[in-house]
Amino acid sequence: MLIQTRQPTFMHRYYGVMSRSVNSMSYSLAPIADLALKLWVANVFFKSGLNKFESFDSTVMLFTYEYNVALLSPYAAAWLGTAVELVFPVLLVLGLMGRFSAAVLFIFNIVAAISYPDISEAGIRDHVLWGIMLLVIMTNRPHSLTLDFHLSRVIKSDFTNK
Repeated sequence: MLIQTRQPTFMHRYYGVMSRSVNSMSYSLAPIADLALKLWVANVFFKSGLNKFESFDSTVMLFTYEYNVALLSPYAAAWLGTAVELVFPVLLVLGLMGRFSAAVLFIFNIVAAISYPDISEAGIRDHVLWGIMLLVIMTNRPHSLTLDFHLSRVIKSDFTNK
């Protein structure tokens, strides 16, 4: 008994070529898209941190009279908030402790949205957008445009060479 096999049709071949092309493009474009998200979110937080740092007396006044930060003194909250907004966006863009940096900024984003009682609907939409972007960054693995990726390769090669 002879088993007959069907030759792939044009559509089967076309689908295979297209599927491989899309996979190849997504593999090469994913790091660029991830970096674009990081740059967008980091820009927002870093500019806010610079603003707080440049007029620190006003920042302390805001934390004293505007923001409802319950667990910290206004001065400590102002310093901590400014430090988070200046340090973690830089780490995020460099991809050094990238997922951790995104998680810190995600939590900071929630605290910032909750602690300001007069936040507008547009402000809430902005915080939701930044939160979603940070969640996407947290779910992505380190890639060739991050220091985490290259450091992990160096560490792995050190362990395998010994």
